Amino acid sequence: MRRARIAVGALFLTNGAIFANLLPRYPEIKTDLHLSNAVYGAAVASFSGGALVAGLTAATLIRRFRSARVAVIGTVALAAFVVAAGLANTPVLFAAALFAAGACDAVVDVAQNAHGLRVQRAHGRSIINSLHAVWAGGAILGGLTGAGAIALGIPRAVHLSVIAVALSAVALAAYRYLLDGPDHEDHPAAHTAPGTRAGPRVYLILLALVLIAIAGATVEDAGSSWATLYLRDGLHAPPAVAVFGYIALVGFMFVGRLTGDRLVDRFGEAAVARTGGMIAAAGMGAALAYPTLATTIGGFALAGLGVATLVPAAMHGADQLPGLRPGTGLTAVTWLMRVGFFGAPLLVGLVADAAGLRTGLLAVPVAGIVAVLLAGALPGRPESVRDARELDREHT
Repeated sequence: MRRARIAVGALFLTNGAIFANLLPRYPEIKTDLHLSNAVYGAAVASFSGGALVAGLTAATLIRRFRSARVAVIGTVALAAFVVAAGLANTPVLFAAALFAAGACDAVVDVAQNAHGLRVQRAHGRSIINSLHAVWAGGAILGGLTGAGAIALGIPRAVHLSVIAVALSAVALAAYRYLLDGPDHEDHPAAHTAPGTRAGPRVYLILLALVLIAIAGATVEDAGSSWATLYLRDGLHAPPAVAVFGYIALVGFMFVGRLTGDRLVDRFGEAAVARTGGMIAAAGMGAALAYPTLATTIGGFALAGLGVATLVPAAMHGADQLPGLRPGTGLTAVTWLMRVGFFGAPLLVGLVADAAGLRTGLLAVPVAGIVAVLLAGALPGRPESVRDARELDREHT
């Protein structure tokens, strides 16, 4: 079981690191391809477009081929398409490569979370936040690697190709240590009485969980798509410094997820999400009101800390909903969460062209407020330690 936890952690690590290596190159690609803010936002949004198209296939693929196999194969494909995006010499090819990368990422996301939740059920306590912390650690590593490659003048083709080969090898090596057999034999849905169907309340909870996940996705996208550009173009930071807006966000997200399991076990997911939403809204709101390099990097850091547990909590809550087929709730939240990743760069890009990027980034404090308002859909104490029958009774 320890090896399985380490192995699934390796998948989260590679998933965070592969794409994060491309993000510091975004301003360079934007300049090389002569993209406006709106066109750039649309191209970046194609990543989430691909995820929306492919995301609903994840549950079927997992049930047929098992989560371990789907996650590993998808990781290798994701790495290949990230290289293609970095090498694209036209806006159309750039958007197409990101579309394909997003499709792979959506399937990998569901598969690795399904496997992680399976390992969590075997542990009998919350570990999903720590797995997402490993993802954030991979994103930090990827961002720093990308910044280092820029500082050293390493060409995009060399940088991204070496990273793709190395991280694909890590994912392939982890495969043999992942859990074997069917993914859903111990799933809560297996304890639901035959013929039980999800009622309207379950779907209302699922909708609230989707909106919480979208709020988290909106903040994450602000860091990945816009933080570097805002610091470089809006606050005139040098390129090697501008990337620290993104690094601050994922760095403090890493801290929040690293401590998130203990906080969730003690206070419950609802209280942690509500407090986090307030931190994100206040931190980024203050940074936009008083824009300096220090306050802006600090604002992105507080935003990352505040939303750290939102996506893991929404995924966990959806995966436990009774009356749904195993994997259906998780797939629904993961897929619809991509609406945030798809719509956020489009919205921020349009607002940025009309009123400035500083105004567009108001999406971050708004997302924090949404999390505060909807946190009640999350449980007051961790569901992973409850008996499955008790969980069924509570929701019905």
